[in-house]
Amino acid sequence: MQPRMNNPVMIVPGALEALQQLGSAAGKAGVPKTTLFLVEARASQINGCSVCLDMHSRELKAAGEPDERIFMIAAWREAPYFTDAERAALALTEAATRLADHPDAISDDVWEACVRHYTESQLAGLVVAIAGINAFNRINATTRQMTGNWVNQWVRQPEAQTAGAAFVNGR
Repeated sequence: MQPRMNNPVMIVPGALEALQQLGSAAGKAGVPKTTLFLVEARASQINGCSVCLDMHSRELKAAGEPDERIFMIAAWREAPYFTDAERAALALTEAATRLADHPDAISDDVWEACVRHYTESQLAGLVVAIAGINAFNRINATTRQMTGNWVNQWVRQPEAQTAGAAFVNGR
């Protein structure tokens, strides 16, 4: 498979920087980095974006996340590896990524679960992060961008120990 064209964010002046700034702003809202990586990976799975899924899976690995958590993101409801806060963020991600699947796109239950675990600033950061990854996913999937080892240059390097890794290791 070949890309349909060069990536539009590399062609349209300022597009890449604008999307990166959106992600950077979301990252400053106080949501744990690994939660953001989980959200980005889950939306990318749903949207079939190989570039973003590869990148955010590598970020989770670089953050020290165990393979079980990375491999089980798509089945987070049936896996014991995620905290209640992460589950709330993943449910919000799925609902916001699949807006047209339900008449009430974001149910009160999904929203209230997030409100229980995140401050208003963090929740706003999650909403912005979900919107941002969906934008990247749609650009990449539409133009059939291909992943590869080149994504390593874009992998963010968070702190080594994460809440999720501690959760899985039973600490």
